[in-house]
Amino acid sequence: MKLTNFVSKSLIAGVAIAASLVTAPAVMAQKPAQQQFITIGTGGVTGVYYPVGGAICRLVNAGRAEHGVRCTVESTGGSIYNLNSIRSNELDVGVVQSDWQHHAYHGTDRFADQGPNKELRALFSIHPEAFTVIARADAKAKKFADLKGKRVSIGDPGSGQRASMDVLLGVLGWDHSAFSATFDLKASEQSIALCNNQIDAMVYFVGHPNGSIQEATTACDSVVIEVAGAAVEKMIAERPYYRTATIPGGMYRGNADDVKTFGVGALLVGSASMSDDVAYALVKSVFEGLDNFKRLHPALGHLTKESMASDAITIPLHPGALRYFKEAGLVK
Repeated sequence: MKLTNFVSKSLIAGVAIAASLVTAPAVMAQKPAQQQFITIGTGGVTGVYYPVGGAICRLVNAGRAEHGVRCTVESTGGSIYNLNSIRSNELDVGVVQSDWQHHAYHGTDRFADQGPNKELRALFSIHPEAFTVIARADAKAKKFADLKGKRVSIGDPGSGQRASMDVLLGVLGWDHSAFSATFDLKASEQSIALCNNQIDAMVYFVGHPNGSIQEATTACDSVVIEVAGAAVEKMIAERPYYRTATIPGGMYRGNADDVKTFGVGALLVGSASMSDDVAYALVKSVFEGLDNFKRLHPALGHLTKESMASDAITIPLHPGALRYFKEAGLVK
């Protein structure tokens, strides 16, 4: 299938496109390959993970007559949910944050009770993500420390931002009692709650620009909060999966200046039990359709094949992915 007009003219349109991509018909050959089905776990529909998953499925499904792989996308609670579901064989692959990929493989932090998942495998890296905190302008907060005593949405319990929020609080020596109230809102609910004055601030680990952040800064007066300082620098130095990040000024209404924070990478992971041929077909479909993939969302615009084969990957590559990378000359 030839992909055309694969361009998201707005972030909201990008989500709509992704939803439609999953069900797009593929051109069938006279002798189709035996069908194999995979499901990609993503995140909330207003984030980047969901349209990314839809784009991956569109590219895979376009060639399913040749390789026999049919892909569907599922909106989920995010990284932690996806990693747990891959481990229990409820999902085949998932988009996850690089920090939680690391913890799941090594059995640390949130995964300490379950132990290491040595069957977890990386397929490819996707886009950088920034830990993003948005506060109502009338909350008078400019830095993360200003949120003490405020009403804060700390994220869905199954999401990467919730888990990373707890890591940050631990580094700062805080817990949830530092806030006057906390809320376990889903990503799609946060901006509405913020602008309805039900919360003072929200957190989101996401690539930029993002539709939910755009909504929060357009529908009401709100500001991007700095997450920096000695404690954050120490956290980054001690954890190789974190990095410094900047949310560019001028990207959102009312936020003219760059804002410092920390970040991770997003990547696609699966299980070693996935057949090498399926993993190979998935990776090849995306990499050979990379120009179309990059057009889906501004957060993907700077991707290169080289960065996708290595950035933020701290666990073993799936043999099927490695096979394609070697064929393409991306790894030795």
